[in-house]
Amino acid sequence: NGLTVIDLGDHAFGFPVRVSARTHAGDKGLVNIEREVKLSGPIHDKGVLILHGHLASLFEHIAPLALNASVVFEQEYSGVEGDSASCAEFYALLSNLSGLAIDQSIAVTGAINQHGEVLPVGGINEKIEGWFKACERAGLSGQQGVLIPARNRRHLMLDARVTAAVARGDFHIHTADTASDGMALLTGATYGTREAGGYPPDSVLGHTEQTLLAYRRACQAMAQPPKD
Repeated sequence: NGLTVIDLGDHAFGFPVRVSARTHAGDKGLVNIEREVKLSGPIHDKGVLILHGHLASLFEHIAPLALNASVVFEQEYSGVEGDSASCAEFYALLSNLSGLAIDQSIAVTGAINQHGEVLPVGGINEKIEGWFKACERAGLSGQQGVLIPARNRRHLMLDARVTAAVARGDFHIHTADTASDGMALLTGATYGTREAGGYPPDSVLGHTEQTLLAYRRACQAMAQPPKD
């Protein structure tokens, strides 16, 4: 769940949007579907290219990547701008590559840089309040919450209903300094630190590495000439 904000000039409000990703073997890299259909602005396009750069850097030891991937904002047809969804898009990609599910009770906002650091975004209060209202309408379970950049903590000035729910433990505000912090929270799995032989096999990046190696083997098999 990504978080977006609509600014009408005299009023702004936030609401969640589903971000999905699909991957398979290939050589086209990351395709931003919003860009392909001209529904995204240059800042959003830049954010997607940046997250692609960070993904490539994590697996530079097995580069070039034999990867085709696509990311999209589901059922969003009015256009997308800004880089505040790049963390959510990155998490969706890693989830698909690793096969590890993301906790759907937590919504995400934040920008990512090429070093994997989570950067602050605008409209943070409206985004949190928009997700809270959606959760409140569905029924607060005590598990729902948001994941925001740690650098946005000083910008929080939330509605009293939200702060009261946080105080009761019915709603949670999680923060992250790095993308690794966020992915560990969302999956409950260790992110993984690269060692001499690659990433630990039971980590997020370890599972991702194995998928990328399988994609490479599939591409190599397709490239081999048929035998008589």
